[in-house]
Amino acid sequence: MADEIKYEYKTVQTVRGTDGLVISKMQKDGWELVEQAQGKLRSTLNFRRPKKPQPWLLIGVAAAVPVILAIVIGVASALSHGGEKKDRADKPAVAAGEKPSAAPTPSATKSAATKVITPQNDPKFAALLKADSCDDANLDFATRHKGQTIAFNGSIVNMTPHGDYDTRYDFLLGPGDKGPNTTVGPAFKYENVNTSDLRLTGKNIPATVGTGDKFHFVAKVGEFNADQCLFFLEPISTETR
Repeated sequence: MADEIKYEYKTVQTVRGTDGLVISKMQKDGWELVEQAQGKLRSTLNFRRPKKPQPWLLIGVAAAVPVILAIVIGVASALSHGGEKKDRADKPAVAAGEKPSAAPTPSATKSAATKVITPQNDPKFAALLKADSCDDANLDFATRHKGQTIAFNGSIVNMTPHGDYDTRYDFLLGPGDKGPNTTVGPAFKYENVNTSDLRLTGKNIPATVGTGDKFHFVAKVGEFNADQCLFFLEPISTETR
């Protein structure tokens, strides 16, 4: 039938405990939950939403744009080459003894790269720790600071074995002290790590760790998965508090 609704489909896997956040985010983007299958460690969510029609007129205009741009770029290139020699002649030379602008020194670049980002020295990070785990601020922060080091006080929201391993785990971390009752801030995740990878430090190092334990986390910024609302980190050190 001509009026039959056509759908596009999407499947998202989530860590148990984050299902509600992911479903809420997807619904805001127009997706409808059609099936939810819960496993021991992960849930599989199936969504659909109506496909948007693509008018042929708009498609034709979009196809013509690259051709017009190619012509404009060609003309601009010819004009710029024509005046290149004149520009070189008119450009003043650096006066004798005058030094060009100094480039950043290696030590300054290294200092910026090794700076540890904390809520105390970075207002945007402080705001992120109080934002929604699906907020666009997560993606923006992960993109800007990928590979850099962050430090914050938090707790273990969830801890589950990774796959069939009994010595490797997926840790879900949250800012603050509320453990599994955490409701604000990013859903930070350590994926497929051993407890020794946490590099526990502090006065009273526990023999084991579990859900609800509070630590001062130091970690390297990784990717943010917008579909799962998960902010991936790599552990550097974990201090008891």
